[in-house]
Amino acid sequence: MFNTATIRELVTAALRAGVLAGLLLTAAQQIRVIPNLFHTEVYEGSAPATIIANLGNGHAAHDWQPEYLERTFFNIIANISLGMGFALLLGSIMCLCGRPGSWRTGLLWGLAGYITFFAAPSLGLPLEIPSTEAAKLADRQSWWLIAVLATGFGLSLPAFAKTWTNKFFGAVLLAAPHLINTPQPEVHSSAAPAELTQFFIVATVFANAVFWLALGGLMGHFYKK
Repeated sequence: MFNTATIRELVTAALRAGVLAGLLLTAAQQIRVIPNLFHTEVYEGSAPATIIANLGNGHAAHDWQPEYLERTFFNIIANISLGMGFALLLGSIMCLCGRPGSWRTGLLWGLAGYITFFAAPSLGLPLEIPSTEAAKLADRQSWWLIAVLATGFGLSLPAFAKTWTNKFFGAVLLAAPHLINTPQPEVHSSAAPAELTQFFIVATVFANAVFWLALGGLMGHFYKK
């Protein structure tokens, strides 16, 4: 199924879709997410010592911070790399399950990716802004991986399985990660106001929805004969 021509076509489509979706994600972040992060950094400087000590995944905060242009540049590189990586993954699954006929079908794949990699894990691990106390990174990563795998397989079974038993098992997989106790910090605290936290969550949800739907639609457009 994956011959040389197919791989070349897949990589080309993923490069195009990844670059465009990554740039679109950056634009969405610049409008809502990044300005909100700048506001929260003011409170990060006045956060309690126990919170500051846990920033950066358990490492003490540093005095040096990149300038705005540096942040923007590295953010673009990171988003494009993220887009190309997820586009390759999405395209590979499309190829195994049958190529999408149009960008409309690609949107459904993008929606599935959004649910799998963002929405479902966020139900157990809420989005956090700087100055927020968080659980241990290793514990959060392990739970996130479990949630992604269970959600991915859980969505695929109802969509492609032919028996009701497998469809039911898919529904069980969707619920399974959320029946496990998610990693929690010893003390729930944040130096930033609740309004900023809520605004950050809404902005991030919107930005990621734009990213995944665009990525799926673009792959559906580019990855076809």
